[in-house]
Amino acid sequence: MTERAAPATMHIGELADRTGLSNRTIRHYDEIGLLHPSGRTEGGFRLYTDTDLARLLIIRRMKPLGFTLEQMAELLAVVDALEAADDTDRERLRGQVDEYIRDTEERRAKLEQHLGMADEFLGILRSR
Repeated sequence: MTERAAPATMHIGELADRTGLSNRTIRHYDEIGLLHPSGRTEGGFRLYTDTDLARLLIIRRMKPLGFTLEQMAELLAVVDALEAADDTDRERLRGQVDEYIRDTEERRAKLEQHLGMADEFLGILRSR
């Protein structure tokens, strides 16, 4: 029987560097339950894995699109559940992911429209 190597870990500072988020923001996400460290050092410092990094990147991408913290938590719960789901649950969970895909496509279209308006406004200002 072979032993599994423990996943590589990083401290909060490295996680912050890799995501562009502050330590404070990461701690806040921990406090509200969106992201929990995978472990702690003997001294109590948070330890994160690449799985935690991927989870934080989902959060980071949802925030500027205007998703609420509740929506972030819901999607993360669905993503977590997908990993252990049987075929019946997987279909239901995929349906929930599909709803987030549609919502994100709508939000992207609105952003694209706003970007077009910003470009038009810049053109007006530059022509003065």
